[in-house]
Amino acid sequence: MSTQHSSGTPELADLVARAVRVLAQLEAWLPPAPPAVDWNARAYRWRKRGASHGWLDAIAHVSLINTEDLQHIDRQKGIIERNTLHFLESKPANNVLMTGARGTGKSSLVKAMLAMFGDRGLRLIEVDKADMSDLPDIVDLVAGRPEKFIVFCDDLSFEEGEAGYKALKSVLDGSAASTGNNVLIYATSNRRHLMPEYMSENLQAQHQADGEIHPGETVEEKISLSERFGLWLSFYPFRQDDYLDIVYHWLRTLGCPETAVLESRTEALQWALERGSRSGRVAWQFARDWAARHA
Repeated sequence: MSTQHSSGTPELADLVARAVRVLAQLEAWLPPAPPAVDWNARAYRWRKRGASHGWLDAIAHVSLINTEDLQHIDRQKGIIERNTLHFLESKPANNVLMTGARGTGKSSLVKAMLAMFGDRGLRLIEVDKADMSDLPDIVDLVAGRPEKFIVFCDDLSFEEGEAGYKALKSVLDGSAASTGNNVLIYATSNRRHLMPEYMSENLQAQHQADGEIHPGETVEEKISLSERFGLWLSFYPFRQDDYLDIVYHWLRTLGCPETAVLESRTEALQWALERGSRSGRVAWQFARDWAARHA
């Protein structure tokens, strides 16, 4: 009896050693467990490693901006501020789609809401458009939390057949993956209908004898997604005087003396001409350059 036990011991030890090696190889292939969410943070990014489950990664240094620094978009500021306040007060509020000229303050306006209402429990979750299919997971993760979350996607657009399209549509629809009362979606896009539109789609419209026009199903599908956003905010290119106002505002904010502010006009216009845009972003970039030389 003892002989059998002693002869079997090396076999058992070898089996255990082999099992340990196999487990070690499996652990190398398996993704690590996501870290615990730091619910004390004010802003997060949705992170993923390959095909693994995502997690909320706290942003240590949040880039904030005050609404006073956003010039010549007063109407848009008023609407989104009112909508966000209603959201915090648990009143009916809408998902927001912001479209229009680049560099006019669309994404900055969302960050300004976090600066304004962060002390009242507002939180921001940045989601890349490639991860929009994870929206139901994000909604489930924050469900039951006392904070109010804005899920923000910058430069949102979809190509034909992308998985995130259906996920976003489902959440906006208020389906089984409804956002509940503590999540809103704010998105910016250069496309009014979030998807590419082609001249060939006009050929799909059917003209009936009674004069009624029935657009093709492809066109209807594209329009239907953007229509699920309760608020549309349009942003327009700035006029020359508006652009200069923004330049002067940033120069004063950056500490330039008034003489240097007034002397910047010609170079500010040349800068915009070279960049091909009179946007707020271009004004900010010029102001940084000018202030570094004259402040």
